[in-house]
Amino acid sequence: FQDLTGIESMDQCRHTLEQHNWNIEAAVQDRLNEQEGVPSVFNPPPSRPLQVNTADHRIYSYVVSRPQPRASYFGLLGWGYYLIMLPFRFTYYTILDIFRFALRFIRPDPRSRVTDPVGDIVSFMHSFEEKYGRAHPVFYQGTYSQALNDAKRELRFLLVYLHGDDHQDSDEFCRNTLCAPEVVSLINTRMLFWACSTNKPEGYRVSQALRENTYPFLAMIMLKDRRMTVVGRLEGLIQPDDLINQLTFIMDANQTYLVSERLEREERNQTQVLRQQQDEAYLASLRADQEKERKKREERERKRRKEEEVQQQKLAEERRRRNLQEEKERKLECLPPEPSPDDPESVKIIFKLPNDSRVERRFHFSQSLTVIHDFLFSLKESPEKFQIEANFPRRVLPCIPSEEWPNPPTLQEAGLSHTEVLFVQDLTDE
Repeated sequence: FQDLTGIESMDQCRHTLEQHNWNIEAAVQDRLNEQEGVPSVFNPPPSRPLQVNTADHRIYSYVVSRPQPRASYFGLLGWGYYLIMLPFRFTYYTILDIFRFALRFIRPDPRSRVTDPVGDIVSFMHSFEEKYGRAHPVFYQGTYSQALNDAKRELRFLLVYLHGDDHQDSDEFCRNTLCAPEVVSLINTRMLFWACSTNKPEGYRVSQALRENTYPFLAMIMLKDRRMTVVGRLEGLIQPDDLINQLTFIMDANQTYLVSERLEREERNQTQVLRQQQDEAYLASLRADQEKERKKREERERKRRKEEEVQQQKLAEERRRRNLQEEKERKLECLPPEPSPDDPESVKIIFKLPNDSRVERRFHFSQSLTVIHDFLFSLKESPEKFQIEANFPRRVLPCIPSEEWPNPPTLQEAGLSHTEVLFVQDLTDE
């Protein structure tokens, strides 16, 4: 940004970029607009035009009267002629003013309707350069309201020049005074410069607001006591050195107001920044508290769900055990009676349980292997899920219906002898 704009002060570069939220394209364009006298496109004028205080009792007024011809031999005759013509001149100008006043109701002044204020400014600038050249102060290429807005925003002096095309002193003022190099240097470095012809609607509107008495007319405007105020009026054909002295005097006399306003604005900005920081700190603290509360709620909810899961697991385990116990009792009730030892078709089976305990019972050869399984299942010390294995030869007895054995075989079909030792293998974990 410093390379593109040529600003030497790094602090000024940083301040300008901060005003544009570090948008370098916007800041560079705004800087170029300022150098060319174009209003800031990134700081549009207010919707309601600024009101300018023109009635300040401390306003500085400087009027240059036209030099009167020296008294000559015919001075007495001239005064006599003036006194004789005075009534006629008074009557003539009075009638002329009445006629003009009445004409306004019949045919309003076309300058009273402002339709293209920027076009009026650009048109005047082109006509000025065609007549007096391009060596002139930088014209503000925007409306009067935009110039007031930028002067207020930037806390700068605004010099307003109203050009009277028909006035006899306008040409000499523009050519010899306004385009003088020292005047151009002073205006370009220390103030904004807005100018327009009173023959243009925009210039005529400003003329009605500032109420100049004669031409050339200059008005110095600045922010004073929170209002845009006319602090100096310069009227008449003024020479370059005199103009520089008068402008410098006006600026020096009112510089304290700008300094005070800068300090107040900086204080307001600091207060605003402090308030913003406090708000951000409060919001950060609030978000932290909300995050803590959210985590607490999540933790409580997690504990509640965990407790519910544990409770559900307990209930499920209780239901499972109760169902298992009911199933054991049902299986026990459905077991056929144990054959007597004297029965030649009976089989004595000794079961070796996983806990190394032994259980024996007699079964009938014609009974299915399912009966053996139901008997073991009904025992309290037997596992929930198990299989029965024989040792010689080592094999698993098909006690439960499966695809291979839809109907489990009988003890005789399984090849069991009158006395058998069977092993119960725990399959609960599997």
